[in-house]
Amino acid sequence: MQQLFSEVATTKEIAQEFGKELPEWISIESVKDKKYQSLLELEVDKGEASAIVLSMEKAEALLILDDLQARKLAEKLRLKYTGTLGMIARARSEGVIASVKPIIEKIRNTNFRFSEEVFAVIIKTAGEE
Repeated sequence: MQQLFSEVATTKEIAQEFGKELPEWISIESVKDKKYQSLLELEVDKGEASAIVLSMEKAEALLILDDLQARKLAEKLRLKYTGTLGMIARARSEGVIASVKPIIEKIRNTNFRFSEEVFAVIIKTAGEE
């Protein structure tokens, strides 16, 4: 992420959910509009709600979401977003990583869920069939 983006910011809610210390190049910021965050928490969890609001408060933000409900909400709000797999594909296209396949294979062995169709599209897009 550090090599892909000039700035990486998250919220204290997400930092707490992560449960480990974040690298120093990730800034932890507070959402200004707490009322809007509370409203969004009726649809998604606290971390995702805080990330969505923070992205709305920052110009030209790219929101990183993997949860389907949060992605649908971001789409309704017309926010620019991607997910973990999209970031991996971007890292490959920008030459930050040499191959997506070994990384995606590792992710497959976790509780992170994605379809075989998505896997095939990422591999094909990266030219690693």
